Amino acid sequence: MELKLACADYTFPLLTHDQAIKLVALLGFRSMDIGLFEERSHLQPSHVLPHLAASARELSHKLADNGLDFAGIFYQTASFQSMSANHPDPAERARGRDFFLRMLEFTLRCNASHMTGLPGIEWDGVPSDTSLKRAADELSWRAEQARSVGVAFSVEAHVGSIAPTPQKALELVTLSPGLTLTLDYTHYASRGYPDSDSEPLISHASHFHARGARQGRLQAPFKENVIDYARIVRTMKQVNYPGFVVIEYVWQDWEHNNEVDNVSETVMMRDHIIQSFNQE
Repeated sequence: MELKLACADYTFPLLTHDQAIKLVALLGFRSMDIGLFEERSHLQPSHVLPHLAASARELSHKLADNGLDFAGIFYQTASFQSMSANHPDPAERARGRDFFLRMLEFTLRCNASHMTGLPGIEWDGVPSDTSLKRAADELSWRAEQARSVGVAFSVEAHVGSIAPTPQKALELVTLSPGLTLTLDYTHYASRGYPDSDSEPLISHASHFHARGARQGRLQAPFKENVIDYARIVRTMKQVNYPGFVVIEYVWQDWEHNNEVDNVSETVMMRDHIIQSFNQE
């Protein structure tokens, strides 16, 4: 296994996008995850969709000028409900499918080879198994569309999603041929799940997010972190994990995710991952 480290541009939302790109390069990273989150990131889908080719070209030049390449594209709509992969309304699912295809085109135009989306949510009045099956059917289709053009597609099984536990995430990916995970232990550690519950998901992951967390906090300082990243690195080596490890601190009010120093925490987690990899 090769250790491929990256950092997310949305880790530093208080900077301009150009400044965030430069900072990631200054921190020693050579790859970057790009967030396209409607209403809450530097670049947003509504910014790039009207001019996909020009937007992708401009972004690619900015990264290249700073010695960076793409780890992946992570896209989200304005809310978990909007155009959800398992929305009960077929018309809304169709809008979501079209949106996915446009984001896939943007990914290709950036010459990126990985793309992350969201898995869908539970819906009031809809049986859980129906929502899960609906999500699996749609996500399998999306994974095949991406695979056919050389892009790995994954979803981040997150707090508040159709897969809020490690067991549900495993069930989703098992039901969805071709689908992979952008695995983030923090969504489970913050709810009290031990690392051993999340570990089986590593073999289904094509992307990985790393940051500190503890029970009750989706994002916590390194000194409070309860996730054993050295063990994660060992397991990654055992399964020959193929993807990036993205140091992914965020800065937003949701889930108290604005209570750590993102620069310092990114440096400490970066060094810890490298040290763990070199010692194994």
